[in-house]
Amino acid sequence: MFLQVTYLTHACMELQLGGKKMIFDPWLKGPAFARGWWLLHEPPADSMERLCMADLIYISHMHSDHLRYVEMVPVWIMELVCRDGTCMEYGTGTSVIKSICQCHLVGIQCTSKPYLNLISFDGPNYGRLPHNVDLMMSDFAGGASGFPMTFSGGKYTESWKADFIKNERKKLMNYKAQLVKSLQPKIYCPFASYFVEAHPSDRYIKETNTKNNADELNALIKKSAPGITTWTPKPGAVLDLALALMSPTITDPPPGTNIYKDSWDFDLYVDELNKAITAEIFKHKSWIQFYYIWAGFKNYNLVVRVIETDEDFIPIDNGYNYLVDFMDLSFPTQRPTREHPYEEVTYYVKNLFRPLDFFHILLCYSLILK
Repeated sequence: MFLQVTYLTHACMELQLGGKKMIFDPWLKGPAFARGWWLLHEPPADSMERLCMADLIYISHMHSDHLRYVEMVPVWIMELVCRDGTCMEYGTGTSVIKSICQCHLVGIQCTSKPYLNLISFDGPNYGRLPHNVDLMMSDFAGGASGFPMTFSGGKYTESWKADFIKNERKKLMNYKAQLVKSLQPKIYCPFASYFVEAHPSDRYIKETNTKNNADELNALIKKSAPGITTWTPKPGAVLDLALALMSPTITDPPPGTNIYKDSWDFDLYVDELNKAITAEIFKHKSWIQFYYIWAGFKNYNLVVRVIETDEDFIPIDNGYNYLVDFMDLSFPTQRPTREHPYEEVTYYVKNLFRPLDFFHILLCYSLILK
């Protein structure tokens, strides 16, 4: 059966199986995570058309580098498969599938090939992953742009950050190579890590948060498992899986194709994001507090002071300045008398600070404290 995989950008792939087309994780334009991430690779010019013509769209998880409303607005959705397997009808057109239980793994079987597995997370199915698949794809670079780059004071010196990031990169690289070696896919492709902190305001993050390189990972895999074919994709490159299993058959984009983005239309997107400053939620302190309560992160001995600042991270007169006690999710006026870890977080509202993202940073930090 005819089976081709076309790389578009980041984690977005087009799978053609017979006469049907499937698109994975469409992030094709604009930023993800507010203005934090921007596409490293320039998607093919017809990417949006491909998305609109897809028979099925697979969304591995709900992060904005995998699902963005900008891409989904033009798509007339037929059904969304929910976590419990039920469907919600939306009309006629393209099917959209979200991974059940957010397992972040999809396996496809057809008559001529045993499996095609796309993996964008290493912990699905409680670590029970299939062996000897035809094609395995996974991320290869740490994505978090907050810890430890935005931490300061105490042990968080520039040299400590550099050593920490270097060690984390090395551990991740070795883990990915060992995972691929243990699963023994016929072909391995690193994807879902082709992003860059391109906005000028994030220059420090970009320079500090150095990332793994796909070619370096593939070289490490070839050294430890020479029988596995590796593929570093370029936008528009096509892997003919049926032929590649007999002999590597990859069609690269035409010569002269712009592989890397050199402009991102910052103003177009950031101006829109900045309108959030006038959002109703920022006008009511009780609404912000309700968000913490709704998220439900508590019974944890951690106290945080959140301070609203200007773009230079200088506290704003009459700006928000409040404590959160995550032991009981209260908002005290003074720090509690019990012994507790304490952090101060300064944030600029134009960065669209979200408490739930903040919880992830706090959790990472609190685990390190342990």
